[in-house]
Amino acid sequence: MNKAMTISYEVGSNLYLNLTNKCPCACTFCIRNNADGAYGSDPLWLEHEPSMEEIKADLSKRDIASYEEIVFCGYGEPTERLETVLETAAFLRSIKGCPVLRINTNGLGDLIHGRSIAEELCSALDIISVSLNAGTKDEYMAVTRPKFPEAFEAMQKFTADCVKTGNAKVMMSVVDVIPQEQIEASRKIAEELGAVLRVRTYDE
Repeated sequence: MNKAMTISYEVGSNLYLNLTNKCPCACTFCIRNNADGAYGSDPLWLEHEPSMEEIKADLSKRDIASYEEIVFCGYGEPTERLETVLETAAFLRSIKGCPVLRINTNGLGDLIHGRSIAEELCSALDIISVSLNAGTKDEYMAVTRPKFPEAFEAMQKFTADCVKTGNAKVMMSVVDVIPQEQIEASRKIAEELGAVLRVRTYDE
């Protein structure tokens, strides 16, 4: 495991932000199991969690307005550092031509923080993308392996709360490695919660 300080990395026309390696899940298909980096990036295992000063210094080297989206998504669950996500989002918004801000989350931020965080996140960001991962609780628990026994229910409540704010576009995602019937069951859950389902391609 190579450790570095890769705070931001490019994927296509988007810029991804890697703010933490902490995560309450151990997903069977997690990209972290395969390599130290993603999509050709430098290693994403952090020497330490970057401070706001380090994040701002890193972002100041980027042409922020040139990206299609800026995505909070690295080798960890971004909401583990909720305050830093919110502060970074506010900093990005202060830059002329700031693009769409998205977070890729496992939706367990309420359990991490012991309170509802939907309002704060949806006020700060444009798109909330929640990893649904499976269409039934048994499959979800088997695939996602969260440390919280009530994770499946909490993830759905978080999604519904985000939809209710009306402030952000809310999506749920599954990876195309799951069987078709799980994808259809996932679509049903997403629709019931008022979110759009996105089926992602699994990249080794």
